[in-house]
Order: sequence, then structure tokens, then C-alpha cells
Amino acid sequence: MTILRTPDEAFRDLPGYPFAPHYLDDLPGSEGLRLHFLDEGSRDAPVFLCLHGEPSWSYLYRKMIPVFVEAGFRAVAPDLYGFGKSDKPADEGAYSFDFHRASLLRLVERLNLRDITLVVQDWGGLLGLTLPLDLSGRVSRLLVMNTALATGDIPLGPGFLAWRAYANAHPDLDVPALFKRSCPQISDGEAAAYGAPFPDTRYKAGSRAFPNLVPDRPDAPGAELSRRAREWWRSAWAGQSFMAVGVQDPVLGPPAMSSLRSVIRGCPPPLDIPHGGHFVPEDAGDTIAMSALQAFGLYDSGKGGSA
Repeated sequence: MTILRTPDEAFRDLPGYPFAPHYLDDLPGSEGLRLHFLDEGSRDAPVFLCLHGEPSWSYLYRKMIPVFVEAGFRAVAPDLYGFGKSDKPADEGAYSFDFHRASLLRLVERLNLRDITLVVQDWGGLLGLTLPLDLSGRVSRLLVMNTALATGDIPLGPGFLAWRAYANAHPDLDVPALFKRSCPQISDGEAAAYGAPFPDTRYKAGSRAFPNLVPDRPDAPGAELSRRAREWWRSAWAGQSFMAVGVQDPVLGPPAMSSLRSVIRGCPPPLDIPHGGHFVPEDAGDTIAMSALQAFGLYDSGKGGSA
């Protein structure tokens, strides 16, 4: 297997990303592959586990992480293999639903994360919303943004099918341009930071693979697991939930999020971000983070920190 590693120079002086890198290269099942993750805040505090999608990376959470840490919590944000500072197998066939999910489970176990608030967006949700099935007692809260459970028994919407067709037609996806279109307010430097992990098309195998990994039939890899997760969230979930929706998202906007909310037991009405698009943590990450802390009763405004 050919493994690519983005040179460290590509990540120098990224706007708003002062975080120290952490690496593991011996996760069971992924030995020899280096996984990068952020780990901010007290190691003894409840943890916010922030899971990104495609083609983003932990840079997506740079506005939320300081809010969680300043309120007294720990924030962990991994880069999926193929993204960010993590290693990138050059063969698209190396990527699968189970490959990514297993690496996230092994990371949680290795770091012994407990009292987890699961923070998910895009593929972070497709994968992350299935994790509690194998993390008994570790997940206490859910912060969910513009994502879905891909159960294979509901037709994929036209917005997603259009995105899949576009991605397949553009194998050397211009990532900075994509973010400028999706998040018009970001600077050129911030858009370039999203493209930093991908010096050339060889590094984009994971990005090319993801649109075609979304389960689109009942027997697709990950579909049966996602259906079990759907039932778990509907009937077994007893934690707190908070939903934020980038209203301008043409693929996973209000209709998709309303459908997801209907299967998350006890999920309250969402925080709508009217100007927000698909990458809503980029559009309003600090607002969402603070609103979630307050909704969870984890922020004491009088003390300026955790309740």
C-alpha cells in the first residue's frame, strides 16, 4: 500500500489554528498508519469529540474548540485517514465505512475517552452516529450538525446525487474553491487551509472515495449498522441532544435534519443558522458551541465557565 504524508510545511501559519498536533501510528487494524488528532484542555474533564466530514479536517472545528476548552472541558478532534495531517493511502480501495469507523472506535479506546459529547457534521455523523453501539456508557451528549444516518432503505436525495456526480466528474477537486462557494465569508487564507492537506491529486483518494461510500442500498457496507443505530437513537438514547442546522445547505439542510431529529429520542427543536451552509461550524462554530453548552447546562455565565 502506498501511503502519502502531507509535508509539515503545508500546515505552517494556518489562520486560527494554533493547536499542538498529536499522533498515533499503532491503532489496532491500522498499524503503520499515522493518525493525527487535536487534544486540548484538561485530560480529566468531560470530552467533546469533534468528528469532521469530507473534504474537511479538524480545521473545521477551530472556532468551537476554544469555546469548549475555555468552559473547562476537553476537546479531541481527529483527522480521518486520508484527510488533514493524518496519513493518506493512495489507493481509493483502501477506504471503507468500516475502516474509518474502526479507527474512531480504537482512538476512543486508546485515549479512554468517557463522558463524551459527540460533535458531528457530514461524514462525522454518518460514522459517528453509529459509534455509541460499541461505546457502552461512554456517550453522554450529542451535538449534531448537517449530517444524516445513511441507512440504505431511504432513497438518497437529488442534492446528494448531484454532489456525488460532481465529485466523480472532478477527481482533482479544488477544495479551496469548494469552501469559498460554500462559505463565502471566509478569507482566501482560510480557504487555502482547507486545501493544505492535498498538495496534488494523489493525496485526494479519500476525498474521491467518500461520496461513493454513502450507503445507497440496504445491503451496502454500513447500511445495516446504520439501521441499528437509527433504532438505538430512537429507543435507547437517554442523553442530552442539541441540533444546529445550516439552513442554506442544499444537501443536508432543514428537511434532512428534520428527518434525523425525528429519530433522535428527546431531541429539542434545532438552532437554525439562517446564513449557514453545509459546513456550518465554519459559518457559526462559536455561536453553536456556546449555545450547546448553555442548552446542556454546562456553562455558568456568572462564573464564565463550566457549571
